[in-house]
Amino acid sequence: MSRQPPIRIGARGSKLSLAQSGLMQARIAAALGGSPGEEEAYAPLIPIVTTGDRIQDRRLMEIGGKGLFTKEIEEALLAGRIDCAIHSLKDMPAELPPGLILAATPEREDPRDAFISNICDRLEDLPHGARLGTASLRRQAQALHVRPDLEIVMLRGNVDTRLAKLERGEADAILLAQSGLNRMGLDHVAKSWIDPFAAPPAPGQGALVIETRLEDVNAEWLHSVRCQSTTIRVAAERGALYALEGSCRTAIGAYAILDGQHLTMIVEALTPDGVRRFRREGEVMLDGSDDTAAARELGLSLGLAVKTEGGDALILAD
Repeated sequence: MSRQPPIRIGARGSKLSLAQSGLMQARIAAALGGSPGEEEAYAPLIPIVTTGDRIQDRRLMEIGGKGLFTKEIEEALLAGRIDCAIHSLKDMPAELPPGLILAATPEREDPRDAFISNICDRLEDLPHGARLGTASLRRQAQALHVRPDLEIVMLRGNVDTRLAKLERGEADAILLAQSGLNRMGLDHVAKSWIDPFAAPPAPGQGALVIETRLEDVNAEWLHSVRCQSTTIRVAAERGALYALEGSCRTAIGAYAILDGQHLTMIVEALTPDGVRRFRREGEVMLDGSDDTAAARELGLSLGLAVKTEGGDALILAD
């Protein structure tokens, strides 16, 4: 009796990406009938170096945006060299190349930003004029909104690199996604966490996503890795992202909570200096007919309201 051909998984070659992809590799292999230890036979992992990984000395918005973390992987997917790709959902642009789809989202990890420092326990406790390391325009703007005195230090690189830079004193504190720390076994390094209602994380932060070709979206193995509640929440958040035409050039935060059928959400966008912040909150009672579409509509409406209010203030010059 023949079995399904292996599912070739493409992913970035960073330590965090491989750790995250390894978690999904085990689940995909199990869905295909593989036993523990047979992951490579059923779902081989193929690391792909992206432009975003190669260029580490500039902000993504200066060199092309989020797509630089996905371009080479998506090209391999469209060319048939891999069968799916594993991404951090927060790294995915609002729009995908034709022929590709975000096919499955597993259970979400902790979506919060972690505050890490060797001199204090909270962002609010940093000394006047302290150096905060981040390459995220959103984290920069949200931090400056509450602490305009801080000096923002551009800090790119993988998790280990950023932690090493902190240890060397290149910054007094850094902000990282707690989900990545958890997946790398570094959950203990956080001193505190940013309140996701006061400063919403990036849309989809904490969630992984499996990207496939459009014709493969209903593949049987995908069903076993989908989480419906996560799918609904991130649909709302990415709706806001789409409405705001979000990329690394826009400081956008979005956070959705699902309690039973009650979906609540907060969306905000800020000017890079944090001086101006535009914010909307909303809710919807889902009826089970098409909850994902209803969630996306909520995100779209809130995102459009923020965009309308913010206007030209949210547009960065080239």
